[in-house]
Amino acid sequence: DPPDHTRLRRLLGKAFTARRMEQMRVGVRSLAARLVDEMIARGQPADLVEDFARLLPVTVICELLGVPLSDHHIFREWTEGLTNDATAKEDVLTDLGYALDDYMATLIAKRRVEPTDDLLGALVYARDNGDRLTEDELVSIAGAGLLTGGVETVSAALPSFIFTLLTHPDELARLRANPDLLPSAVEELLRFVPINTAAMFARYALEDVRFGNTVVRAGDPVLPALHAANRDPEVFENPERLDVTRTTNPHVTFGHGPHHCIGAMLARLELRESLAELLSR
Repeated sequence: DPPDHTRLRRLLGKAFTARRMEQMRVGVRSLAARLVDEMIARGQPADLVEDFARLLPVTVICELLGVPLSDHHIFREWTEGLTNDATAKEDVLTDLGYALDDYMATLIAKRRVEPTDDLLGALVYARDNGDRLTEDELVSIAGAGLLTGGVETVSAALPSFIFTLLTHPDELARLRANPDLLPSAVEELLRFVPINTAAMFARYALEDVRFGNTVVRAGDPVLPALHAANRDPEVFENPERLDVTRTTNPHVTFGHGPHHCIGAMLARLELRESLAELLSR
């Protein structure tokens, strides 16, 4: 929370600009096309999770951070270890975290000697020019923060979005017939598909709030179900219906208020370009 959150948010905001995200669009589109080409070349059956959904976002994050192409495979292994293996032992996860931090510290040192125009270069510049970012914060944000946060949402969403469209053939046909609906379709899929059903961390009531017969007292911790909020009949008309033409769609998949996901623009970009490529192919 403020003031620390405000300081870190302001710094990252300088890196996650709309201009920088838009500059990435052509590259993301090209990457999506290449991954589909490779799936087709390998023949049936194709594995959308392994061959597309996990590869695309980690490659995008690596390019955003300026990770050399020769090291992309290492980041894929770290990402899968940190985000996808629920059975991993705590010491294994700790070792992965240390390895990632060490790698990012080395890459940061290189950026100081040879400045770059990528996201990591921007973070290093901000750190070294009076933005009150500690070295540990820089390593943590550039490493586990961006890697896990920037990969997990998209890698989980893409297969679920495709499955949802395949099981709603009328909506899939409508979207294929009118690709201009893609932006609203992505927002609707973000609302409709429960990408993350974990509460993740507590929020705290600022005042007494009554829910039915229950009173949440000021200061009480609350674990909200964001995916349930996205089906609220007081907010959404026919909330249990998938509608790719839905125009009013104030979903909270990326959070709300000062803690709204700072990578939301990047996630939307990846999801739109990926779905456009998959549906057209």
